[in-house]
Amino acid sequence: MSANVYVTRLIPQSGLDLLTGAGLNVEVNPDDRVLTRGELLAAVRGRDGVLCLLTDTIDDAVMEAAGPQCKGFANYAVGYNNIDVAAATRRGLPVSNTPGVLTDTTAELAWALLFAAARRIVESDYFLRDGHWEAWGPMQFLGSDLKGATLGIVGAGRIGQAMALKSVGFEMNVLYTDAVARPEFEKALGARRVDLDALLRESDYISLHVALSPETTHLIGARELALMKETAILINTSRGPVIDEAALVEALCARTIGGAALDVYEREPILAGGLTDMPNAVLVPHIGSATRRTRGAMAEMAARNLLAMLRGERAPNCVNPEVYG
Repeated sequence: MSANVYVTRLIPQSGLDLLTGAGLNVEVNPDDRVLTRGELLAAVRGRDGVLCLLTDTIDDAVMEAAGPQCKGFANYAVGYNNIDVAAATRRGLPVSNTPGVLTDTTAELAWALLFAAARRIVESDYFLRDGHWEAWGPMQFLGSDLKGATLGIVGAGRIGQAMALKSVGFEMNVLYTDAVARPEFEKALGARRVDLDALLRESDYISLHVALSPETTHLIGARELALMKETAILINTSRGPVIDEAALVEALCARTIGGAALDVYEREPILAGGLTDMPNAVLVPHIGSATRRTRGAMAEMAARNLLAMLRGERAPNCVNPEVYG
């Protein structure tokens, strides 16, 4: 198959091998960084297909720059809020994502964040490394227990359910809020579906797993943070704008909540002022899917989606199937 494709940033080799093995002319962004707007517009020009990342804003102008011969955009992410799907649909361009392969990996990262915040791991690590530890003390770095605590899941999709199912060993009570009831999930865990306000009031740990949309942007703001327990910990591995980050900094500073553990941010890579100064915040740089196996599987899935588009076949993970009529 003869086609000219562009990959907006280096991805694991297994994905690139699928593209080159199919005889494609593959060009990859040579720099390990996000392309500027001008660079992106220039790079996609004349391409038959584009494998892009969630850090790339793919709007109508980018699609126009790619040209009428372009067969679609394969996103290397489960989320696709970086792509104007409506514009792609109007142009008859399929858009795909990489669902499923990162479910457990992201759920595990949510647990890692929960553990770190609950037991003040990062804070105590810095304390020791900075030479402040003189001796064991009965009041040093008192954290929160997990056994018997209440875990609140906001968004009980694949990742939210996977995260909650791992709570069984800690005998946690599980609450969840979701647009639809999940009877099998409820049966498996004895989980109880409640509204968001009730979940925020009752939970000791609140883990966010919703897709980003106009309805979920700033889903957690000053009002919602005020409903939480003073000891509650907020975990976010979904999308940064789900939380009003400035309001979160205020709540952490005032200690009206116990803490936060974040993998994603409202204006990545920029963080809200003061967030990095909060000792009760655990902060990692969007590593939810960052294992060798998972990132490789994502690369292969994105590549297969792109190959299907170029062959005129239905992309396995198309998010706008209406383009196929």
